[in-house]
Order: sequence, then C-alpha cells, then structure tokens
Amino acid sequence: MSDTYTPPKVWTWDQESGGRFASINRPIAGAISDKELPVGKHPLQLYSLATPNGVKVTVLLEELLAAGHTGAEYDAWLINIGDGDQFGSGFVEINPNSKIPALMDHSETPPRRMFESGSILLQLAEKFGAFIPTDAAARGECLNWLFWQMGSAPYLGGGFGHFYAYAPEKYEYPINRFAMEVKRQLDVLDRRLANNTYLSGEDYTIADMANWAWYGQLVLGRLYEAAEFLDVASYKNVTRWAEAIDARPAVSRGRMVNRAFGELSSQLRERHDASDFETKTQDKLES
Repeated sequence: MSDTYTPPKVWTWDQESGGRFASINRPIAGAISDKELPVGKHPLQLYSLATPNGVKVTVLLEELLAAGHTGAEYDAWLINIGDGDQFGSGFVEINPNSKIPALMDHSETPPRRMFESGSILLQLAEKFGAFIPTDAAARGECLNWLFWQMGSAPYLGGGFGHFYAYAPEKYEYPINRFAMEVKRQLDVLDRRLANNTYLSGEDYTIADMANWAWYGQLVLGRLYEAAEFLDVASYKNVTRWAEAIDARPAVSRGRMVNRAFGELSSQLRERHDASDFETKTQDKLES
C-alpha cells in the first residue's frame, strides 16, 4: 500500500469511495422507497438472492421438501441487491437490516418474520423437526458450527472477498491479512472433517448447509475466482465434504433459486412450484 491514510477527527460519508457495491452501501438504515412485496400462494414467502447467504435457506427448503415436509412449500421472490430492492419499505419491514434473505411464515397468525440466514435456518429446522439433532450433545455441536459460520464468514466475504475481488484497487496488506484468516478457517474445517463425515458428526444438518454455501463453494471454485490463490485443493477433507454435499439434488436445486447471474439454464429467478425447475429457468423464458 503506497499511500498512508490519516483518519479525520470525525468520519464523513464519501459517496464516491468506489468499489463494486459503492452505490448501495450507506451508513444509515431504513427504507428509501415505498415498495410492497409480492405474496404468493404458499405458507412460506422468501425474498432473496442466490448469494451464499441466500443459498443457505433455499438449500434447506429444497431439502425439507425432498424429505417429505410438504408444509415447507414456498414462493421465492428475487431481491436484486444491485438495484437496491432491499431498501424498499416492504423488505425493510421484514428485515430492518436490509440484507437478504428475509422470510415471512404465513402459516402462523399473525405471520412471523424471519431475518438473518442463521436464524432462518434454525427456526425452520425446529419448525419441521429436521436437519437438527435431537440428542443434546449432537444438537449443541450442530449449533456450534452453525454459529461458527455466522461469525467467521464475514472475514471471507466482507474481508477477503471485498479486497481481493471487489475493491477498486488491490492492496497487499488487506489481501494478505484476510487471506491468512480464510486459510486458518479452512484449516479449522479441514481438521474437524478429518474424523467426521459432517460438521456435527455423522448426520447432515443445517450446520453443513450454512458452511457449505460459503466454504464448500469456495473450495469448489465458485467464489471470487480465488481457488488457486488460496490453494483450496490442499484442504482435502473440506473438498471431500463439499463434493458430497454438492452432489445432493436438493442442493443443486437450492443453488438455482433466486439466481440472476451465471448460465441462463442455472437461473430460476422466481420459484413458485417444483415444476419451475423444468419449465421456468431463464434460458427457457428467454427463448
């Protein structure tokens, strides 16, 4: 980093600070437009985008449906964060933090709002009694790894991902600092998975779904084009685990929901019925 920065006495917002997401980042909360959210026919209404945090929830929903939990049927509506949809009044009413994913459960009266991906995973797993252990020790281990992900991934995304892939210029210090931390985190996972099929033991749980969306996709080469830089192939236990989860049909479907980038055949921007995966992907809609 060639230039040093002397912080001012009082920080002020520089709207021209640059970076890929400069147009939507701001130091204040609240809605900036009046925009109601659509409501479909199913009990669960999801408002999201297929970022890693969004994928966590759609993977769980598809896994619940695959396991026979018909009450988990859902409508998924696209929230395009690049366009600022998360600052509409309807979305802010569900999530005052203006981050995807957000969900409304209309099977309850009054409808219950859910926001923060880890909270949504936990509430849905408890609601349906699935993908969370009932044994106290195994449940505790599941929650350990679920909340480990919630605390660790900001260093991967907002730290490493930002400075490596999105910042207007690349600087050695922050990239080195966050690359070191991400590799430490991968080593934590690799050591855990050396003697365990899944993170909480032998059962596949919401802890795996949450961590796979970030670290699994990282070692599969889907985040930040950084697989070679981080030498992800050296984390063999994480790779084994990531590939096994990636092969699950429900995970493949979950990755497609609310996806508005990549191959058109992989984009199901809205999901209202299981048949949509066959008939309403973006390649079919555009043709």
